[in-house]
Amino acid sequence: MELKPYQAGVIRDLDRYLAYIQETHRYDVAYNHYWRDQVGDYDPLTGTGMRPYQNNIPGTPHVCVKVPTAGGKTFIAVNALRTLFDAYATDRPKAVVWLVPWSNLLDQTVRNLSSPAHPYRQKLNNLFNHRVAVYQKKDLLQGANFSPAVVQQQLSIFVLSFGSLRATRKEDRKIFEENGALATFAGQYESDQHLLADTDQTALINVIRSLTPVVVVDESHNAESELSVEMLRNLNPSFVLDLTATPKKNANIVSFVPAIALKKEHMVKLPVIAYNHHDKTQVVESALNLQRQLEHLAKAEHKAGGRYIRPIVLFQAQPKTGDDNTTFEKLKAQLLKLNIPAEQIKIKTATINELAGVDLMSPKCPVRYIITVNALKEGWDCPFAYILASLADRSSAVDIEQILGRVLRQPYVMRHTNDLLNVSYVLTASAKFNETLQSIIRGLESAGFSRNDYRVGEAQQTDSPYKPVPQVMQQDLSPEATEPVSDDIEPDRIHFDPTAPLEEAGIPSLSPALASITQLAVAKNQAFDQQIRQQETSDPLLLLPELGDKVKTFAIKEDYAALAQMLSLPQFYLSVPAIGLFGEGERVVLNQEVLLKGFKLAEEDIKIDWDTVDSELYKIDLEHTQGNQYRPVFLQIDNIQVKEVFVDYILSKPKAGQVKDLAHRLMQQIGDMYPIPDAQIRLYLERILSSFDTERVKDLLAREYTYRDKIKKKIRALADQYAEEQFKKELIVGRITVEAGFTFRKAIVPGTLGKSLGKSLYEREGSMNGFEERVISELAALPNVVFWHRNLERSKGFAINGFKSNHYPDFVLYTQKGTIIVLETKGDDRDNSDSAAKNRLGRTWAERAGKNYKYFMVFETKRLDDTHTIAEVKDLVGRL
Repeated sequence: MELKPYQAGVIRDLDRYLAYIQETHRYDVAYNHYWRDQVGDYDPLTGTGMRPYQNNIPGTPHVCVKVPTAGGKTFIAVNALRTLFDAYATDRPKAVVWLVPWSNLLDQTVRNLSSPAHPYRQKLNNLFNHRVAVYQKKDLLQGANFSPAVVQQQLSIFVLSFGSLRATRKEDRKIFEENGALATFAGQYESDQHLLADTDQTALINVIRSLTPVVVVDESHNAESELSVEMLRNLNPSFVLDLTATPKKNANIVSFVPAIALKKEHMVKLPVIAYNHHDKTQVVESALNLQRQLEHLAKAEHKAGGRYIRPIVLFQAQPKTGDDNTTFEKLKAQLLKLNIPAEQIKIKTATINELAGVDLMSPKCPVRYIITVNALKEGWDCPFAYILASLADRSSAVDIEQILGRVLRQPYVMRHTNDLLNVSYVLTASAKFNETLQSIIRGLESAGFSRNDYRVGEAQQTDSPYKPVPQVMQQDLSPEATEPVSDDIEPDRIHFDPTAPLEEAGIPSLSPALASITQLAVAKNQAFDQQIRQQETSDPLLLLPELGDKVKTFAIKEDYAALAQMLSLPQFYLSVPAIGLFGEGERVVLNQEVLLKGFKLAEEDIKIDWDTVDSELYKIDLEHTQGNQYRPVFLQIDNIQVKEVFVDYILSKPKAGQVKDLAHRLMQQIGDMYPIPDAQIRLYLERILSSFDTERVKDLLAREYTYRDKIKKKIRALADQYAEEQFKKELIVGRITVEAGFTFRKAIVPGTLGKSLGKSLYEREGSMNGFEERVISELAALPNVVFWHRNLERSKGFAINGFKSNHYPDFVLYTQKGTIIVLETKGDDRDNSDSAAKNRLGRTWAERAGKNYKYFMVFETKRLDDTHTIAEVKDLVGRL
């Protein structure tokens, strides 16, 4: 199981925030700079920019990632652990406290993180060399396979509930009590600064505090009270990572995932089709027949080679009251009167759980109808759940939002052939449909979505008294009722045959209501997909409704708008042959990953100059501070004192054992180098380490980070060299072509702004250093330059794609003769090998793009062959 693109984006965001910490040495300042560079400076008067860091837990970085329901928060967190621990010293124990709010979610989390067959555990094993242990509270209290030596050698994940740490019950106080089973930890403490007041040093809470764990808070919107904040402080964390679809106001969000990203990756069934009926009987009839139709379509798709789907209806019944409402018991009895087999109906309430031990995804499972009140509101979902049929009283507030998120997950994370299998449905019978729609909106918002993510669905009836509401696709069959209608379900009025073969259930027998629902679903799903395609050209930050007007955008100047919209910058494309005997091949945007197919790192040379050392490398570590708090600090990598015991331990092993252990340590530090497989990196490391003598091993242990960076640089250079060779070959045989690709966006989000200079394409441009500003000032002053643009990075601007990844030139200029000039500036502190490769790529791009395209690399003083000084490039641009 690999990360989806948007999930990988979250990990990159977290890694960038950690890089800002390394740069600023302050987690709060790092957060402010992180957002300043993306959306600009914070202005409390206008509200633009991101609000400054909220120091919720003094002394500890505390950040949040916002991921909508069904977006894979747990899998993101699993991968984030590697990123976080890569940022800390390798000799620290890797301890994680994974907090969850409810017992059912705790059981699910333990099961998924522990089961060898589950993708989450498989990913953990891959990331941490199969040295992973998952503990529950009872395991920790008993000291079961839990000791200082064990913790030092593995990733230890303690899955705990909020309640067990809030200690409001006597049973939960055991975490704070003396514990002889944990006495071995007491001898490991160098001081007592970590001890919680009035608690024994052997108490589990103090053992956890001594490990300064990374804390993952799942569904963190449930942990915002003062008691919850105290709970987090009591853990003495080194880092707190919140996971939620609905962050609270004081959350320090470092990454947002928009709903559109989930839809693009087929993670969710959107849009939601909301449909109102005259009464509850019609709701039940539509739900039953819609389920049959969806199952008919799913069966046909399965027969044609698709995946198995058995659509499920969630009936939301009324809670028991003094009135004779549609309770779950009464509803089940009425469904049985329709001759629906009892095994197809299950009840899930706070007191009745007929889903225990049931695998709803199994083809052998008969369940098609689940009756609940609000027991499914969080911590449960099933991708086969397609229809939410609410049977709340006509006069009551409809709490649809409590369980709407349960029907949003898309089966098998893939697009299905029929449009009806790609959306979800809410069926109601409300005399106040507009209030019901607002309830649906609240439900979507509580699942992490937003009304701005969806287009308005126009009601088909012109006499409908309800205005279209954003975010849901709606159809109202029932204006405000003027005649009393029974709230009871009348089975005799329901036209439904549960025994009819699925092959016979289909469009010919659809009722008018169901026909309207399906037509609306098809039309709105196609419109939604079209909206997604149109939004792909927008700045990703503009797709985040949570940022709202915090994002300051700058449009193309009116004088240049018509011209700029006609321009398109070429990019490299690769011809991909057709699969099979028929069909035509396609052209895809070229990237380095494609060019690295066949690259075998383990067979490349291992010549590295170990005698040159960079003494300015830093790494996050933890250090005691006053007030019994911890904070991230930075230590120089070189000349770190390594404990002789550890060195002797490594050197006491046979050579093969040394190589294996050291390769594992370096793998942890090197991290992901996608698309180069970890197995290839490990083999390459083992070849390098096998050549080390005793003195070199000692030096490695003293300066691990320096060695790591040298190895990473070597690997990247070898990959770039191989990719460039393949690039040249594919150019020769004609598989790589240059075609129109990048167009200027109508508006940009430059983040930190540069100085206002004449002839800029946009109202304001992004920031520039002193040399860049001097270069563009002189070039913009030339009479033949029409406009210039400060190119943005990180997928916001134009990239010269090819054998180098992420080559975003600094400037794009346009002259009166119609020449487009791409310019890269280099100061004296740049790595010449990297600059030389970018220059070769840029010059090749210009040659292949045609006579109207030029590429120049400009150096301040020291320059490479085929590059220029400011004076030279000024002369050349002035003649174009």
